[in-house]
Amino acid sequence: MPKYIAAIDQGTSSTRFMVFDRKGAAVAVAQKEHRQIYPKPGWVEHDPLEIVSRTREVVAEAMERRGLAPAELAAIGITNQRETTVVWDRKTGEPVYNALVWQDTRVAEMVAELAREGGQDRFRARTGLPLATYFSAAKIRWILDNVAGARRRAEAGSLAFGNIDTYLAWHLTGGASGGIHVTDVTNASRTQLMNLDTLDWDDEMLRAFSIPRAMLPEIRSSSEVYGHAVWDAVKGVPIAGILGDQQAALVGQACFEPGEAKNTYGTGCFLLMNTGRRPVASTCGLLTTVAYRLSGQPAHYALEGSVALAGALVQWLRDNLGLIASSDGVEALARTVEDNGGVYFVPAFSGLYAPYWKDSARGVIAGLTRYANKGHLARAVLEATAFQTREVLDAMERDSGIHLATLRADGGMVANELLMQFQADILNRPVVRPVMRETTALGAAYAAGLAVGYFADQADLRANWEADRTWQPAMEEARRARLYRHWKKAVQRSFDWVDGKENG
Repeated sequence: MPKYIAAIDQGTSSTRFMVFDRKGAAVAVAQKEHRQIYPKPGWVEHDPLEIVSRTREVVAEAMERRGLAPAELAAIGITNQRETTVVWDRKTGEPVYNALVWQDTRVAEMVAELAREGGQDRFRARTGLPLATYFSAAKIRWILDNVAGARRRAEAGSLAFGNIDTYLAWHLTGGASGGIHVTDVTNASRTQLMNLDTLDWDDEMLRAFSIPRAMLPEIRSSSEVYGHAVWDAVKGVPIAGILGDQQAALVGQACFEPGEAKNTYGTGCFLLMNTGRRPVASTCGLLTTVAYRLSGQPAHYALEGSVALAGALVQWLRDNLGLIASSDGVEALARTVEDNGGVYFVPAFSGLYAPYWKDSARGVIAGLTRYANKGHLARAVLEATAFQTREVLDAMERDSGIHLATLRADGGMVANELLMQFQADILNRPVVRPVMRETTALGAAYAAGLAVGYFADQADLRANWEADRTWQPAMEEARRARLYRHWKKAVQRSFDWVDGKENG
C-alpha cells in the first residue's frame, strides 16, 4: 500500500500542497501566494488560471522536495476557499471573467432586491442560508448578466460553473480533455442553490437566481474516487476527497460527534459545530450547512458562524498601513502596550457576516484619543477576531442548546499566543490548539484516505488528534463584561454606513 496521503489546500490568499503520513504528520509541503485583485471598492477577484498555475507548481515542488513518485500517494484530497465563483468555457477552460471571491460585495443591490419579497431569510428553510453577498448564486447571476454572451452560452451548455474545488478537479483530471465536472455536498451547500434535505440542486432556487442547470457540476459525497490526476507529478493518483475549507478543518479536528466544534483562524474566522444527521435551523444569525458526507454514510450537518476578516485584517495592517513588516510582527507590536487603550476595530470591510448579516456595514475604528498609538491599534486588530468569535459562539450556544466547554482552534493565527490568551479570556473557557495546526489540508487528506482504504475508519482519525497547548481564561469577570460591552457599541457604529447603489 502507498505510504502517504496528500491534499491540495487552495485558500483565499495562497495555495499549498501537503503530504501526510498515516499519523497525520506532514512530510512535505509547498505553498505559493496568488494576487488579490480589487477593481473597485467592495470588489474582490482572483485570476482562476493563476490559481491553477500555482496549484501545479506547489504540487510539483512538494513532490520533488521529498523525492516522491506518484505511486507513493494513496490519494489526493482537495479543499478550497468556498463560495468563490468561476464560470468557464468547457472546450477551452478559459474563464469568462475573473473569479468573484467570497468577500466580494458587488451583488449587494441584487441581494437587496431578492430580499424585498420574503425578507433576508426567504430561502433559509431550503438552503440554510440568509440572502447575502457571500454565497455563489448571486455571483453566478452577476457574471451571466454582465459578461457579453455569457447567459446565451450557459443556456446552450457551453459554460460550466464551479467553486474553486470544481475548477481545480476539472483541470487536475484532464480539463477540456475529459476533466470531471463535480463538487461535493459541502461546497454545493454554499452556493445557495442546493436543497439541504435532498442534497441536490433546487429548481426553485435556480429559477429565483435565473441560473441554467446545464452549467452546474454533479454533486457527490465528500469522500469517494471522482477521477484520477493527469498532471505529471501526481499522474494516476486518485482524486478521492473534496471538502470546503471550513468543513475540512472540522474533519481534520476529528469533530465527528454532535456538539463538537472548532474555530479556524485564517483569512476569515469560521466556527463550526457538528449537529449530527439533521440540519438545525438557526434563529440567531448562523448558517445551517453540510458538515461532510463520508463514504457510504449519511450526510452530517453543522451550524456555522462566519467572520469575514481575521488574518486578512492583519494583512491590511501590513500592506495598507505599513505598521508591520510581516504578519507575524503584529504580536510584538501589540505587546508594546498593556491593553487596547480604549480602541476597538470593527473590520466590516465587506459588511458584517454572522450573526448580523449586514452588507451595508463598513469598517470602524472607535474609541480613539490622543493617547492611542500603533500598539493599541495592533492590539485592537487582534482583539477584533476574538470579540467576533465570542459573538458567534454565543449565538451557536443559543441555537444548539449546547454549552461548549472548550474551543478547538486551528489555522495560521493560532501561532499568535497573545490572541489565543485573549480569546480564552473573552470566552471565559479554555482554548485548545492541536499539534497539527493545518487541519484544513489534513481534513481533505483524511476524506481521500477513507475513500481508498488508507484509513480504516473515523477511529483512525481520532487517534491522530493530539493537543499541543491549552490557554486557560485569566480575566476578571468585570473587565470581560466591560470590554465586550464596548465592543458591542463599536459594532453598532458600523451599521448602515452605505445604502443602495453605494454598495460596491
